[in-house]
Amino acid sequence: MKKELRQHTLKALQGLSDRIFEKECQDIKDKLLLQKEWQEAKTVAITISRGREIPTRPIIEEAWRQAKTVAVPKCHPETKAMAFHIITDFDQLESVYYGLFEPKPEETEIIHKENLDMIIVPGIVFDELGYRIGFGGGYYDRFLADYAGATLSLALDLQVLSDLPKEPHDQPVQKIITPTRVI
Repeated sequence: MKKELRQHTLKALQGLSDRIFEKECQDIKDKLLLQKEWQEAKTVAITISRGREIPTRPIIEEAWRQAKTVAVPKCHPETKAMAFHIITDFDQLESVYYGLFEPKPEETEIIHKENLDMIIVPGIVFDELGYRIGFGGGYYDRFLADYAGATLSLALDLQVLSDLPKEPHDQPVQKIITPTRVI
């Protein structure tokens, strides 16, 4: 069921015109910057987007403009663990498996989760309770299991359904920001 929902949503995202996608992504970014969690955060954890994901580079650039510390994830497939590294420049990223961009460990410093004020959690499809279906690795569910800071996700309206199948280890986010609402 999760696989089908993931594939259906990715196909719907591909079907959007570039103009609509870009406008809705800008609306999401504008709403994010108004959130109390964003305004109060000194340290923001966020992925480097690719394809038809909400573009995160403009959000990262805005965070730097606001003198926030930005951390991006480095996944360790052999242990299924994830660590966040502080980046101060996009040149500190390298392309790894599946075309993902991750921090270069030799050029970046790890930041511990208790020092992250806010994590912008990626996903493909969400429900109104904050549960999400991501890319299937389970990295975020494991990382968030004992995380105490703010968790937000960014999604187009077509990525939010009323309900999703849930598993005991799934970790919901506290807030989802879409072009038309904050859930």
